[in-house]
Amino acid sequence: MPATSSKRLRSARSRGRDVIVKRRTATYPRSLRVNQVLRQVIAEELERLADADERFRMVTVTSVDTAADMRTATVYLATLETDASDALEERRPHLQRLIGAQVTLKRTPRLTFKADPAIAAGSRVEELLRGLDRDQDPTDS
Repeated sequence: MPATSSKRLRSARSRGRDVIVKRRTATYPRSLRVNQVLRQVIAEELERLADADERFRMVTVTSVDTAADMRTATVYLATLETDASDALEERRPHLQRLIGAQVTLKRTPRLTFKADPAIAAGSRVEELLRGLDRDQDPTDS
């Protein structure tokens, strides 16, 4: 039998005929959905915390990457200064409790916070492009 996403079943209703039952598959993987929900929950809570704590004012969640076993999640931030990092580590248990209360998961992932490497790479590319623009002779145009 060829490997397909269908499965042939015998049932009483089919009266001896083969019936093809299609398996339901998600439109995108579960980990991506979990990452999206975690990013939204964490970003909303950090926005609320920013009203009370100045250290969270410039903290922006860019993405969340959850491990395959859903036990750990890395939260990537646009900027991560030392005082914001300390504040996030203090509030980590609170954020994890909040996730446990708002999101139905078998395990609440342990959060770690890191600066987003894509932001740093983008800044570097922008810096290089600006350098090229300054190096061009204005008479060439």
